[in-house]
Amino acid sequence: MLELVTLDGGTAVVDQEILNELDASLRGEVHLQGSAEYDDARTIWNGIVDRNPGFVIRAFGASDVQKSVNFARDNGLVMSVKSGGHQIAGHAVADGTVMLDLSQMRSVHVDPVNQTARVEPGAVLGDVDRETQAHALIVPTGINSTTGIAGLTLGGGFGWTTRKFGMTIDNLLSVEVVTANGCIVMASATNAPDLFWAIRGGGGNFGVVTSFEFQLHPLGPEVLSGLIVHPIAEAPGLLAEVTKIADSAPDELTVWSVMRKAPPLPFLPEDWHGREVLILAACYAGPMDEGETAMEELRGLGNPIVDVISPHPFVGWQAAFDPLLTPGARNYWKSHDFADLSSDAIATLLEGIATLPDPACEVFIAHVGGEMSRVGTSETAYPARSSHFIMNVHTRWEDAAKDNECITWARLLYDRMKPYSTGSAYVNFMPEDEADHMAGAYGDNGQKLSLIKGKYDPDNLFRTNHNILPA
Repeated sequence: MLELVTLDGGTAVVDQEILNELDASLRGEVHLQGSAEYDDARTIWNGIVDRNPGFVIRAFGASDVQKSVNFARDNGLVMSVKSGGHQIAGHAVADGTVMLDLSQMRSVHVDPVNQTARVEPGAVLGDVDRETQAHALIVPTGINSTTGIAGLTLGGGFGWTTRKFGMTIDNLLSVEVVTANGCIVMASATNAPDLFWAIRGGGGNFGVVTSFEFQLHPLGPEVLSGLIVHPIAEAPGLLAEVTKIADSAPDELTVWSVMRKAPPLPFLPEDWHGREVLILAACYAGPMDEGETAMEELRGLGNPIVDVISPHPFVGWQAAFDPLLTPGARNYWKSHDFADLSSDAIATLLEGIATLPDPACEVFIAHVGGEMSRVGTSETAYPARSSHFIMNVHTRWEDAAKDNECITWARLLYDRMKPYSTGSAYVNFMPEDEADHMAGAYGDNGQKLSLIKGKYDPDNLFRTNHNILPA
C-alpha cells in the first residue's frame, strides 16, 4: 500500500489492487519506487531537485492522460505532470504525489503544404527542429535543444527567431487538452477560446495538453549565426553599443549578451579559458547577404578575441549552447525584464559578474521585441510584450556544498538589478521560491486567469506548478 498526498492537505492510502486496475487500463504503465522506470521518470534536468513521487504513470496517449486525471481527481490525490522535465522550479516532480510522465509522447508530424506541425507534449525542441527543418520550416522556440516543447510553450516561449516570427504561443493554432473533469477538449481561437487564451502563457494550470498545433515559417536549412567573444574589461562600452544596435535592429537580427568565465571552447585561445568574457551571440533569421549587412556594425565593435559568425545549419545553431546546459547540474535562476539597459544597470550587472561563484555560472541578456511586441498585452495570458531585454541570472554548479553561496549570489544580483526592471516576469525563468512574483508574471491578466481557472479547474487539481488560484 502507498501513502499519497491528498488535495485537502492530508494523506490517503492506495492499495496495490487499485494500482493494478489502473495499470491494466492503460496503454502505458504504472511504475513504483525501486524500478528503473520510476527513477528515470523522477530524474529531471535540474539536479538540485531530488523528490520521490508516490508512483509514476507513464502515458502513451491522450486516453492514458484522461484515465490518469480521472484517477487523481476521483481519489482526491495531488498530481504532478512531467513533459520535458526542464523547468527550473522542478514542478514536474513532487514528494508523495501521483506523477504523470508524458516524456514518451514525442511524435512530431509536419504538414509542409499548410506549413503546420502537430507535436506531442513529451517532444523536446531538438525533436521539433529536426522534423520541421526537413522541410526548411521552423516554429520559433527556445535556445536549448533538450528543453521540452510543452513547458516552453505553456509559459510563452522565446528564442533566436522570436523577433521575426513572434513567441512560441503566438504561433500556436490549437491544443488538445485534458481538463480536470476528464474531458478531452480541442481548444483554439474558435473552440473554447477562453481556455486557449489562458493556456498561452498560463502554464499547466488549466489541464494537461496532449498535443500542440503550430504555425510554421520558412527558414533554413542554414542561418547566419555564431559568437563574438570580447574581454570582459571592454564590456561597459560594448554593452552600451550593443544596446543601441538592438534598438534599431531589423526584426531578423537577434543579439544576446552572455557574461561568464570562458569555457574551454576549441575556437578560443587556451589562455582565455576560465577568464571572464562577454559573448555576443547573434542570429539572422533571413537571407545570408542581408544578414552580412545587418551584422556589420556588431562585428565592427572593439577588438574581439574571436569572431565565429558564419552560416550554420539551423538545427546545429539551436543546439549550440547544449554543452553548457547538460542535465544533472544544480541550477537556480533569477530573472528580470528591461525596457532598456542604462549605464548604471550595466555597471551593476558587471559588478555581479566580477564575483561569479562558480565557473559554470553566467548572466545572459536576451534581445526580444520585434514581432513579439506587436501582440497586445491582453491578447494572450503572457502580458510582458513591451520588454526589450530579458535577463537570466543563470546560476549553475555541481557541488551541493556550494548551494548557499550560489543561490545567495543570484538573489543578491537580482535584488540589485530590480530598480532598473519593468517589474514583469517570465514564468519559465522563475524558481520555486518566487510565488510572490506571480502578480509580476501576469499583471492585469491575473484576474481573468483566476476566473478561467475557476471554470476549468475549480478544485485546483493542477496545482504543482506556478499556481494560479481558482476564483
